[in-house]
This record gives sequence, C-alpha cells and structure tokens, in this order.
Amino acid sequence: MRPRKNLLYIGNKLAVHGKNPTAIDELSNKLEAEGYAIITASSKQNKIFRLLDMVLVTVQNRNRVELVLIDTYSTQNFYYAVIVAVLCRFFKLPYIPILHGGNLPSRLKNSKRLSINLFGKAFTNVAPSKFMMRQFQTAGFQNITYIPNSLEIEKYPFQLRESITRKLLWVRSFSEIYNPLLALEIVEILKKKGIDVSLCMVGPDKDGSMQRCKNIVTELKLPISFPGMMQKEEWIALSKDFDIFISTTNFDNMPVSVMEAMALGLPVISTNVGGMPFLIENGIDGILVPANSPESFVQAIEELCNNPLKSHNITKNARTKMESLDWEKIKHKWIKLLRE
Repeated sequence: MRPRKNLLYIGNKLAVHGKNPTAIDELSNKLEAEGYAIITASSKQNKIFRLLDMVLVTVQNRNRVELVLIDTYSTQNFYYAVIVAVLCRFFKLPYIPILHGGNLPSRLKNSKRLSINLFGKAFTNVAPSKFMMRQFQTAGFQNITYIPNSLEIEKYPFQLRESITRKLLWVRSFSEIYNPLLALEIVEILKKKGIDVSLCMVGPDKDGSMQRCKNIVTELKLPISFPGMMQKEEWIALSKDFDIFISTTNFDNMPVSVMEAMALGLPVISTNVGGMPFLIENGIDGILVPANSPESFVQAIEELCNNPLKSHNITKNARTKMESLDWEKIKHKWIKLLRE
C-alpha cells in the first residue's frame, strides 16, 4: 500500500471558539483517522489575522506537504482561497478547492478572472453536490471531482413519528441568505388560522438576522424559541421533540443540517433552490416548495400532518438515502483521489 500523503488543509477552523463546526473540522479529523498527516489553518478569530496565518502556514510548510485542500466559499472567504492558491502555484504545490459556497455559481460570473485562475489551475475541484458539479461544468471547468458530503450515520438515531404535528424545527446560521424571516411568516400564517404551532430556530447569529427575528417574534407574539448555537449532539437530542424540519434558504449547495434531519427521521420541507433538488426528490424523500412562499410551506405542513403515511414513506426513503452517504462508504472516494 502506498503511504498516505502529507496534507495542508486551509479553512475556517473556528469550532474551538464555540462556532459551528465547518468542513475543515469534520473532514480533517476523518482523514487523520485514515492515516493522513494533516496540518490545518486557521483558527484565528479575526479575519485579517486568519488570512495572515493561512499565508504563513502555507509558506512554512511548502516543502513538508504534498497537497493542499482549500475550503472555498462564495462570500468574503472566497478571497482566502484565491490568495492561498496563488501561493500554491508559486511554490508548484498542487491544490484542491472544496466547493462549499452555495452561491459560488454567481462568483464564477462576478469574479471571472479570479475564478479561472483559482479553479482552472487546480489539481481538481471537489464538488460536494451534483448541483455544484454541473454549475462548474457549465461554466467550462472540467477538472471536477464529485465527492458528496457525508455523515457518520451511526450518530443519527432514526425516529419514526407515528403522528405528525406542527412542531417545527429550523437549524442554520442566522444569515439573510438562509432567509430566517420566512420561517416567521410560516408560523404567523398558521397562528392566524388558529392552528396550534411552535417553532424552534437553532443556530448562531451571523449578520444580525437573529435579533431582527426576535424583535418580530416579540411584536407579533409568535410561539418561536431561539436556543442559540447548539453542539451537534445537543440538537440531535432536541430533534426528538419536533415533527417537521423546515429549510427556508435562498441559496444552498448540499447542507449538512438538512442531511442530518433526513437521517434522524424528520420529514424535510425545503425551498427548491440551488442544490436542494439534487439532494431531495420531491414527494419521495422530502418536499420542495418555491422560494419565498410561506403559503406553500403551510400547505406542505398541513399535507404532512393530515397524511402520516406519506410522512412515514418520505422519512424512510430519506434515511435510506442518507445511509448511502455514510462516511464509511464515501471515504473511499477521498482515498482514491488523494492517491492520484
């Protein structure tokens, strides 16, 4: 067997500061367990210091590693990837962007020259969803490798809900692109209809959206709770008390929180945007509705509550799909790629 490569992994490693774990936190640990020696950067909280640390660690380890993995997003963090990739090309060090940002297709259009250099000169680009793979191929990039996001399925106990109530769960960072205000509109409509409903919105605040939501909830007296950011084990335990998972996002790729809900047995209703139709087959293992349409969410919620058999079929199919994305199966794709 060929020896495992020494890797440098660049990303936002902020879980040590109580932030939500990101890809670098999860994947680096999984690859280390498979025998890879991995250096990571960066865990600096300040964005400027984080960038400087990424640059410094890349320069210091240019002769110690054989390949660089770069978590690549669509907003400001896009430029971290651009700068690290420039260094990699200067040092003739192969690198692989991992395409996480749900709005990266817009970045391809708005930052065309930077994108051509970053993605076109990479060893390959790892797309965690077929949606992102097709978007990049359509933009002319053929150096794409599809490796889907994965779960450690044994950590997600499946719960079949005998009856479905309007106890709703939302798990995401509070950010405008994930449209948390839409969740409030859904609850408001159900409440005005005199329907018993509750919503729990789990996640950290990113851009002030949480406070805006709290202000509206107070003003309208909506039955919505905000426990803040929770560790994975905490929200998995919390999920047992809820019956429907809603995803209100405007942009997305292959969100792990939705995958986790599918694994746990929560029927998922999501906006039909980005990579969601590549993750969810409408009516088979989840329900897709138009973006920015609270009425469509309400209709889907009522349909699930009135038809528990449909909900059971959806959740069983969703669990089967998530079992096919177990890390023990997906890891072989990473090992094959890293051997090349």
